[in-house]
Formats: sequence, structure tokens, C-alpha cells
Amino acid sequence: MVSEKMMGEINSVNIPSGALSLEEQNRILNQTVAQLQEQMSKFLEAPYLVAEVKDIHEGHLLIRLPHGPEFFVSSVAKLEEIRSGDTVLVDQKSFTVLKKVALSKNFNVEQFVIVDKPSTEWKDIGGLKEQIQEIKEVIELPLNNPQLFEEVGIEPPKGILLHGPPGTGKTLLAKAVASSTHSTFIEVVGSELVQKFIGDGARMIKEIFQLAKEKAPSIIFIDELDAIASKRMDIGTSGEREVQRTFMQLLAEIDGFKTLGNVKIIGCTNRKDILDPAVVRPGRLDRLIHVPNPEGEGLAEIFKIHSRKMKLDPQIDLSCLLPSLENFSGAEIRSVCTEAGYFAIREGRKDISVQDLKEAITKVSQEEKEELSSFFG
Repeated sequence: MVSEKMMGEINSVNIPSGALSLEEQNRILNQTVAQLQEQMSKFLEAPYLVAEVKDIHEGHLLIRLPHGPEFFVSSVAKLEEIRSGDTVLVDQKSFTVLKKVALSKNFNVEQFVIVDKPSTEWKDIGGLKEQIQEIKEVIELPLNNPQLFEEVGIEPPKGILLHGPPGTGKTLLAKAVASSTHSTFIEVVGSELVQKFIGDGARMIKEIFQLAKEKAPSIIFIDELDAIASKRMDIGTSGEREVQRTFMQLLAEIDGFKTLGNVKIIGCTNRKDILDPAVVRPGRLDRLIHVPNPEGEGLAEIFKIHSRKMKLDPQIDLSCLLPSLENFSGAEIRSVCTEAGYFAIREGRKDISVQDLKEAITKVSQEEKEELSSFFG
């Protein structure tokens, strides 16, 4: 059987296949068989293993297989081209190093994080004037005016910790400062850093910081920081030890031999009480900013922000509603506005009445009580 490539060559010169001599046909068939044998041999080749070079010693390499043991092996690749930390291909049986490959990442780290350029502005946040001012001093000022700190001769903080109840605007604060500094916003949830295999979480931390440096100026926002930075125990399960390894890598990246420069870290937690003191010591996330539920004027500001696009009845007296919103978080006030809109839609109206808002407050308050009762059993 003549290959399509050969037939193409034959047809391109308009020579009918019947006009070929037996010797020519035999030559074409032999070439086709050789091509098929070469393809078959490739299919039968054993796949190579991927390993990481740990050390080089007297013409041999110390390699480590992913999630496996280490081996001291020889190499047919040029040793002068290989460095510690490189990725290499090794033979399945002898583990001999065959060649170096350019695989610098063990993860597609962007699958585990959200990389964004937020559009949230400071005016979108209400009731947090003190917190906004402190974040501007610690994060915004060093990124926008680094020369100011050089002239004074001090290094700005590397990061901050936002702590407080859920729904109070911690993520909004982080997004707003990223927007005001035109920084890349890299959001990662602490629980995503807890990986199944030994060493994966630590490698992911390393690659997240590398990604942040590549996209600088950038802000790394770690939500649910307590998932990896809770107080360490002397004994524990293998899973707990892996969490501790991930945490140690996070501390190492924050400290680093090189300054983080225009990369800032914002940690976020609802459980500051269980955090390991090591992560909030001076030189790390040493600025602790409490983000509480809004009160008084803050409640009014947040309500106005969430209702500014709504058609409110002119007769609504906000001062009469504010006492009913005491102890509500910013997220719950937003939910009140949404529910009030649904009450109006169900009755075929576009304007929001006082009764809509009162019923929405009652509904959100009742949902919160039911959630708390189910949580505490």
C-alpha cells in the first residue's frame, strides 16, 4: 500500500501509478513500511518519569520523584547544564537522568487563584473611615510613593491582617486598595492551599508569590488565613503536619532574602484568636486592622450605597429604620435592599416602600437567627 504522502508526490507530477516500475513501487513500499515501523516503535516506548534535581555530587545527581522517594543516580545529560531545582526526565527502570526539561511549574497556579484588576472604589465602601485611612497609609502610600520611604530611610510594612465578623467589607477593602494603586489583585482562599500530597501546598505558595512578582505591582489577598495559619501543635495527623509545612513556606516567602518590593500581602480572617503569633509578629502581617459591624452613621452610609440605584418612596425616613439595622453587617444591609426590591417586584411596583424595607429587615433578621440556631445545634 502506497502512503498518502508518496501518492501525493506521484500525483503532483501527473505520473499514473500503473506507469511505475516494479522497482519504484517496491522502493515506495519499503519507505512506507519503514515509516510505520518508526511510528510503532514510538508507541511502544516506555514513558519517562519526571523528577526534580535536589543536589549534584561527583558526577551523580540526587533526584526526587513527585510525591515519592529520593534516588542517587547517574546521568547521560550534560551535568554542567543542570542545576539544583531543575526538572529532568529519567528512565523508568534505571532512573538514569536523560535530559533537562523546561518545566518550571508543578501547578497551573492560576487555576487555584483569582487574578483580577478590581474596579471597586473607596466611595463604594461605607462606615469604615478609620480602616480606609489606615490601609491607605500602609498599602496605598508605599505602592504609589515608594520614594517617600526611601528618603525617610524606612521600609514600609509588608502586609496587613484584616479581621472581624463575616460580611463587614474586608474583601471590599482589599479590592479597593488594589484598584486605587492599579495593582493586580491575586485572591486565594486559605483552604485551597491545603493540598492532598506532601509538599504541594508549599510549592503552590512559592508559585503564587512568583506570579505576584511577575505581575507587580500586585496584592496577594489570602482569605480564610486561619485555614493554614492556626496555632501549631507539637503532635498531629499527617494532614496537620502538611498544613504546617504550607504555613512555614508562607512565612519564608514573606520574610525572603529579597524584599517583596511592590508586592503587598493582605490576610483576612474571622478568627484572629486562633492565628499563630508567628504570622502577625513585626516584619510580617504586623498591622492588625479590625473591621467591625457598622454603627450609627456607618449604617446610614452603607444603606445609601446599596440603595442609590433603587427608587425609594420619598416619604421614607431613614432615621426611623436605622435602629432596626443595629448589629447588621454590610452584607446583611445589602441583602435587605435586595429583598425589599423583590417585595416590590412581586406586587408589580418599581418604587420601594417603607413596608417593603420593614418586611425585608424582618426576613433577613429571621434568616440570621435560624442560621445561628442550626450552627449551635
